[in-house]
Amino acid sequence: MRLGELLISKGLINEDQLRIALNVQRLTGAMLGEVLVGLGFLSSQDLSQCLAEQHGMPYIDLRQDINIPEELLRRFPRELTSQAGFLPLGEDEELHIVVTEPANLLALDAVQERSEKPVKVYLTDKEGFWEAFEKAYYFLENPTERLIDEANRRSAFGVPSDLIPQLVDALIREGIRRKATDIHIMVTEPVLSVLYRVDGVLEYGFSLLKDFSSAVISRIKVLSNMDIAEQRIPQDGSFEFEFLGRRYEIRVSTIPTIQGESAVLRILFGGSSELYRLERLGFEKDMVEGLKALIRKPHGIILCVGPTGSGKSTTLYALLKEVDRTKRSVITIEDPVEYRLNFAKQSQINEKIDYDFAFAGRNFMRHDPDIILLGEIRDEETAKVAIRASITGHLVLSTLHANDAVSTIPRLLDLGTDRLLLSTSLLATLSQRLLRRICPYCKQEREPEDREREIMAAYGLRAERLFFGRGCKFCKGSGYLGRMAIGELMVIGDDIRDMIYKGASITELRDAALRAGMEPLKKDGLKKVLRGLTTIEELERVVG
Repeated sequence: MRLGELLISKGLINEDQLRIALNVQRLTGAMLGEVLVGLGFLSSQDLSQCLAEQHGMPYIDLRQDINIPEELLRRFPRELTSQAGFLPLGEDEELHIVVTEPANLLALDAVQERSEKPVKVYLTDKEGFWEAFEKAYYFLENPTERLIDEANRRSAFGVPSDLIPQLVDALIREGIRRKATDIHIMVTEPVLSVLYRVDGVLEYGFSLLKDFSSAVISRIKVLSNMDIAEQRIPQDGSFEFEFLGRRYEIRVSTIPTIQGESAVLRILFGGSSELYRLERLGFEKDMVEGLKALIRKPHGIILCVGPTGSGKSTTLYALLKEVDRTKRSVITIEDPVEYRLNFAKQSQINEKIDYDFAFAGRNFMRHDPDIILLGEIRDEETAKVAIRASITGHLVLSTLHANDAVSTIPRLLDLGTDRLLLSTSLLATLSQRLLRRICPYCKQEREPEDREREIMAAYGLRAERLFFGRGCKFCKGSGYLGRMAIGELMVIGDDIRDMIYKGASITELRDAALRAGMEPLKKDGLKKVLRGLTTIEELERVVG
């Protein structure tokens, strides 16, 4: 089967998108797959998975934090692997390598010259490959530990001020390498500690002598346009950081503590063109179908709720990926733009000139949209703009901070929205969290404990066996590798709509939602525990 036919048969593209891509291909001469990815009709991951299937090869996602042994990177240096187009992954009875082209004979020849072991070849997408490639060799040549050791050694003669800019940059680059969402820098007697939040959990990074505290915090303040002389009150700022050809927005918060100032740097991975499909996020099949039905609605509001860092924006973009953007006009206003979306008009707020969500939402309606994505409903004005847009014939997607799907309703009412307008405009609320996946490389089976059986039974489930990660080099001993979403979807039917208008309590609304088929967040998580994707310990850490 030809590539275009295969992609259509899998429902990844449609006939119109293939026709547009073929027209662009005739103009540019590029490969069809690359054109489809460039137009935003197809993710590079989906393309590579289809190619892997065509050629009978296993696919691997290098966006997971896979730990490549240094010994392999030294045996297969950058010049060789770059020219041959492969990356070594690991070695046991076989040598594992990854390529981006199914028929890469040059890579096989290069590997067999340096190893007598059988070679197992994986396929991956180009964007993920080159990002992993550059990071692997960069940190081989520029290990963060070496700079930390040099700084601590030289501090015997006073804080080496010439190293401070390099040191701060190295700590941020290390956060990017670990795929951390936040970097915590704080004094923990008698040292300055650096911790990284990875997959929702803080993990220890490095220790510097306490003498570095003032210089490191001051450097961060300079980058963030803060007042370096003010150490008595909290401050906020931000700056852009470039690493390996990609720009990141770093948002900074400092607070005074009894040990000295503490800084937290949030890393926003902006500007990616790699969109995820709903199926890839981890939601159950019936929930995916429900979300796809909602995005086909002509008007109304769909809200994704949850705490910071729970994947809300990624889910909204996965919803937009289901939209044929050549037929429906899509406009987004974000803070910041997290994914590049072809055939969509994307805008980024700028609070310095009072260009915020509410201002943009009011003006977007004159730009002939079908779908409007408002990055976040933060205040009464933005909530009213979202409702006004929905009742004038637009589909509005947005996020909100709420604990669960049902509590979204009192949260919106607390923002001053009108009960009648809210009840007629709200289509659905999706509450979600992210759970760490059990590492597939060290996954093991065990008998469930009595307490775990009771937890399952409370939700009408039964466990005969459970799984856990023993800890290995791939997951750095944690037993987990990557994350997935769990969710509870409350679709607003006529009964709930009437209850919102009449001012029903949150308990009454929850009971009505459960009767209408909503599954609680924890039950969705327990189903994934039964399938061997995560653990009860991880579920309780995130959901309770």
